[in-house]
Amino acid sequence: MAAELDFSPPEIPEPTFMENVLRYGLFFGAIFQLICVLAIILPVSKSHKTDSDSFEPKNSETLKKPKATAPQISKKPKKETKKKR
Repeated sequence: MAAELDFSPPEIPEPTFMENVLRYGLFFGAIFQLICVLAIILPVSKSHKTDSDSFEPKNSETLKKPKATAPQISKKPKKETKKKR
């Protein structure tokens, strides 16, 4: 009876190239998602915002006062409703 039992490990075929690509792609996708979630949760320092303002081009056009905007003509009139009696 003991001779009938086979305790050898099962034969597992080697993974193909596409299976490896899929496996590592899933790992990289999961890491990317974790980084995105952490970027939402963790606060960003305010000093970065002041640094980005210094890269804007400064010329004479930006120093001039902006022109007054024209009033909006495309305002829709309110729909009149009938009075209920």
